[in-house]
Amino acid sequence: MFEDKADTNSILKWRKRNSYYYGWIEKIHKFIVRPNNRILHIGCETGDLLAGLNPSYGLGISASSENIELAKKRFPAIDFQVADPHKFKTNEKFDYIIICNSLGRWHDIQKVFENVRSAATAETRIIVTYYNYLWEFALRLGSFLRLRRPYKYQNWLAQGDIINLLNLADFDVIRQDSYVLLPKRIWPITSICNYLLSLLPGLKHLNLVNLIIARPAAVQIPEKELSVSVIVPCRNEKGNIEDAIKQIPRMGRQTEIVFVDGNSTDGTVEEIEKQIKLHPDRNIKLLHQGQAKGKGDAVRKGFAIADGDVLTIQDADLTAPPEDQLKFFRALCQGKGEFISGSRLVYPMEKEAMRFLNLLGNKFFSALFTWILGQRFKDTLCGTKMISRKNYELIAANRDYFGDFDPFGDFDLIFGAVKQNLKVIEIPVNYKARTYGTTNISRFWHGWLLLRMSWIAFKKIKWLGRG
Repeated sequence: MFEDKADTNSILKWRKRNSYYYGWIEKIHKFIVRPNNRILHIGCETGDLLAGLNPSYGLGISASSENIELAKKRFPAIDFQVADPHKFKTNEKFDYIIICNSLGRWHDIQKVFENVRSAATAETRIIVTYYNYLWEFALRLGSFLRLRRPYKYQNWLAQGDIINLLNLADFDVIRQDSYVLLPKRIWPITSICNYLLSLLPGLKHLNLVNLIIARPAAVQIPEKELSVSVIVPCRNEKGNIEDAIKQIPRMGRQTEIVFVDGNSTDGTVEEIEKQIKLHPDRNIKLLHQGQAKGKGDAVRKGFAIADGDVLTIQDADLTAPPEDQLKFFRALCQGKGEFISGSRLVYPMEKEAMRFLNLLGNKFFSALFTWILGQRFKDTLCGTKMISRKNYELIAANRDYFGDFDPFGDFDLIFGAVKQNLKVIEIPVNYKARTYGTTNISRFWHGWLLLRMSWIAFKKIKWLGRG
């Protein structure tokens, strides 16, 4: 059944001998997998990884009866079953499906992927870790020198091959990453290699462990089944309120507009109240932000009182056209993304829409955050962002990981979406110049804040996420 049936005691010895490497594997998965969830581990060996993830219910599958017998004795709270991954199917559903360094020992990987598809819901994440095929010679040499456990059968796959197999089995890849440039502890070389050199764009392709996170291919949701809440943070935007109401499209079953006023002094509040009376056919709310400051606080307060199934942000300056919200909503309903962010840096901008230094800064931070987050972000500060209420609540429930750090509101959502393994896509918008009021952006002060948030993301995702 293409799974080595080595003596179980020898497996534990191999794990102990390579404890540094296996420690990394557990840290990688603990960064991705939330505790107290239902976890299926295909190719679980003696159950150490599955037990270390603290599942609410864990099911480990191995073709080796010896491995399963030992796993049951060591971790009695977890369910372990003898089964050939090529034939295994279950009616149970899981939050995470883990395949760790074992798919190369199966003769029909596509069949295994197709089998585990039955154990997945729309929210399930499949986590695949596998050896970089560039390490084939080094690992074979390690087995020959008895530094690594030998395997009778090993298929060395390129990253593109695995992605293709996942696609064939109806999975959609969310993101990829790589870890561990040096799998043996040789202090201080190990720390330099695995916490610094392994992060560099060129050298990361030489890392031993590759990671792919995928989800089941999305099922489309009819637009009329969902209601939408449009959150409009505003401060001194009196001249834009009427146009915002006229231009925000009607979406889904019902569209709610929530203005969150940040202590305006130009009559914005009075204008909102006036427009509410003039548009009784629109579901419009006014929320006062109170003593707190910042767009981030306004967005979170708006989301808290919103009634919609889908939550979206619209900047009150209308520089990102409100009618583009329809594109975001359709992409979400079609399952193309779970967190949808606008990009102002694709189409040509109107003259004076963005100052030159701001444009350079946006491009710099785009490249920086793309590297840190491991996903393409052409524009992090576009005000238009959309997410389902369910996924926002998931981000909010786990906000403590990053802390209350974001005055803009954009990065709280971006970092949270990446940490919770949501499918992120960007939609280009036509960025326009203001027609009323002045920008609230301070280039140098906000630039400093962006650098600070870059450091937070680096520590929490690129660095501490690895240990």
